[in-house]
Parts: sequence; C-alpha cells; structure tokens
Amino acid sequence: MKPLAILGGTFDPVHIGHLNAAWEAAALLDAEVRLVPARVPPHRASPVAGADERVALLRVALRGQSRLVLDTRELDREGPSYTVDTLAVVRAEQGSRPLVLLLGEDAFAGLTSWHRWEQLFELAHLGVLTRPGDEPAWPDALANIVTHRRVADPAMLSGRPAGCVVALPVTPLEVSATRVRELLAAGREPRYLLPSGVFDDPSLLAPYRRPGHR
Repeated sequence: MKPLAILGGTFDPVHIGHLNAAWEAAALLDAEVRLVPARVPPHRASPVAGADERVALLRVALRGQSRLVLDTRELDREGPSYTVDTLAVVRAEQGSRPLVLLLGEDAFAGLTSWHRWEQLFELAHLGVLTRPGDEPAWPDALANIVTHRRVADPAMLSGRPAGCVVALPVTPLEVSATRVRELLAAGREPRYLLPSGVFDDPSLLAPYRRPGHR
C-alpha cells in the first residue's frame, strides 16, 4: 500500500519552495502528498490572507497534476490547528495505510514543543526534509528519543503504518513566504518565486498588496 504523506503549513502564500519539497518527497516516498493549510497555527502569527484566499492560491498552484492534493480539513475545524488532531482523523480514515508527516529540519528540531508531540509517532512516520548530502544534526533531547526509530531507506516506511523517522533529501530553494509577502507589499512581482498560474488573476495576490501587510 502506497504511503500517504501530509505537509502542513499556513501556505501564506504557497510558493515554489513548498511545492518542490512536496513533489520531491512524493517521489522519494512513492506517495500521494496532501497539502493541509492551517486555520489557526499554534506556533506563529495568524496568516495575512484568509482561508478562502489561501485555498484559491493552492487550487491554482496544484492544477495539472495529481501527485499533490489539497486537503482543507484544518480550515473546516474550529480552534488551533494541532497536527496531532489532524493525524488522528486521517489515521481513522486510512486504517493501517502508512502515513508520513513531512517536516522541515527547523520544525523537526522544535518538535518537543508541539502539542502531544510524542503521540505523533503512534499515528505516522516522520519524514524530515533535508539538504542533499547533509547528515541532520538534531538536538540531543530529540535525537535520543528518535534514535531507535531512524531508518535510512524511505521504502522501509511502506512496511508499517507509523513510528519511523527518515531523512528526505530535497533540493534546497531559499524561498520564504515572508520574503514573498514583502515583495508583494512593495508592489514588486515575485514571478519566479510563485507558481506561474497565480499571476493570471490579479485578485489572487490582492491580500498581500494591501498596505501594511507583510
């Protein structure tokens, strides 16, 4: 059974760094990847764009392919968007299918601050998005906990539903949503930092061009 991978975030706005990481992780895992935009992110400020506006951008960004899929369940749920709650629901839907939570290295390094973080390993594997050739240097407190869970080959995740940690080397693209918002707020056009289709409809980027929004 092919794994199902989850990539969460505010996607405020979605940019080529998000999409490329998801695409390459899908190939490494031979998995479908669901992009799950957060309604109320627990660890950061509220998004500049509203839920409907971010969804509209994601729908345009994901056109023309089937490997990456939009999942709006966190936007449909009230309260903070805790990943553990999302994974619990997906696990109930998917039965014993392997699930993989995709995380950047910085997010993984701060995992112990997440809500009910230890339960994540019961619900899914964790795929840490790294730079090719790098050996992840995780904090000691976290490394000690995950040492026995680490596997070298992403294909090994297909044999069990949850509990493993694997590094997934993806092409590093130094793009941040913060920088994209700054450029848009300044009236500039970050054409090659965003999926090309979003420039066909000026209204899609309007939330980021409002004065004071960065």
